[in-house]
Amino acid sequence: MSEAHALEGDTTLLLLDDDATFRQRMARALEQRGFAVTSVGSVAEATLAASTAAPAYAVLDLRLEDGSGLSVVEHLHKKRPECRVVMLTGYGAIATAVAAVKAGAVDYLSKPADVEDVIKALMAQPNDRPAPPDNPMSADRVRWEHIQRVYELCGHNVSETARRLNMHRRTLQRILAKRAPR
Repeated sequence: MSEAHALEGDTTLLLLDDDATFRQRMARALEQRGFAVTSVGSVAEATLAASTAAPAYAVLDLRLEDGSGLSVVEHLHKKRPECRVVMLTGYGAIATAVAAVKAGAVDYLSKPADVEDVIKALMAQPNDRPAPPDNPMSADRVRWEHIQRVYELCGHNVSETARRLNMHRRTLQRILAKRAPR
């Protein structure tokens, strides 16, 4: 980690994500890169952790079962205005990206995010524009990830997922039967 960009040498980081597997992998990767990670799975836990000891950095999921990561951004900035926050989401939409930046996030990344991209976003200077990712997901992979997320949110109900995605049920079944594209 670049000490020149670290907030006064403070490496505390709050990681909020309701996907336990993703949260554990990301926490481990961030710890290996020198961050002191506090890992939580809900907005309530994140708010409590931020109230107890406001971190220098935060990586927050946008949509959680008990609320929005945006409320945690606002809480963090009340406790520690210089906290650098990166928002993660499985729903890449311009409106939510704008809301995240207005709330005080320094960047907004789509899931699954690579730890190197997260660190680059956390350490970027305020006027720096992020470089494009070295290996972005293919359009087919982004589509597949979105379909999987909606399918999961619909309780693995194919008919409901097809209705919400505005596609034929048989087409969706064929997509779900295939392996994930690279």
